[in-house]
Amino acid sequence: MKSALIVYGGWSGHDPEECAAIYRRWLHEDGFSVRTATETSAFADPSIHELSLIVPIFTMSKIEKAEVENLTKAVEGGVGLAGHHGGMSDAFRDAVDYQFMVGGQWVAHPGNIIDYTVDVADAADPVMEGIKSFPYNSEQYYMHVDPSNHVLATTTFTGEHAPWIDGVVMPVVWKRLHGKGRVFHSTLGHRAKEFENREMATIMRRGMNWAAREG
Repeated sequence: MKSALIVYGGWSGHDPEECAAIYRRWLHEDGFSVRTATETSAFADPSIHELSLIVPIFTMSKIEKAEVENLTKAVEGGVGLAGHHGGMSDAFRDAVDYQFMVGGQWVAHPGNIIDYTVDVADAADPVMEGIKSFPYNSEQYYMHVDPSNHVLATTTFTGEHAPWIDGVVMPVVWKRLHGKGRVFHSTLGHRAKEFENREMATIMRRGMNWAAREG
């Protein structure tokens, strides 16, 4: 049986507990054994190297050196990593090794909650199968991203809230390798209610399953 660890906490504005419950239900339904933790010390546990998947939901906050070292080594060794929004790509701002693994870091969301469009960048990828471009209402994340990411979906900034970024095409969903580990990230999902969006939820659930190590 595949095994997953969800580690949640940090800033409460991203509904970490509610999001963890959604992930836990999905993973159980998809055949995983799942355990959860609410402290970053879980990342330092040697047993995480045996997992199939780790899901961080820990916006901002701090991570100890030993914790991030063990986490990144686990992913380099083949453990999958998947998550969404600031719970993964605005976590542990001072931990550059963590950001290197994720493949991106949040830096702004001009206009805060706004309407924008998510465009499919790789319709042939199984994660995006059957997904068309779709409207979305949330924070439109402006990211600093790794050019080695395999980008699956993007959004284009209009410049309404920051004129100097007019026309910028920004990755929204990507996957990548970090060592032997598969990493998947979606910047969608500011609040747990957004998981009710069919396209967002479908992409996220498929991405988690893609990232998980087999066997």
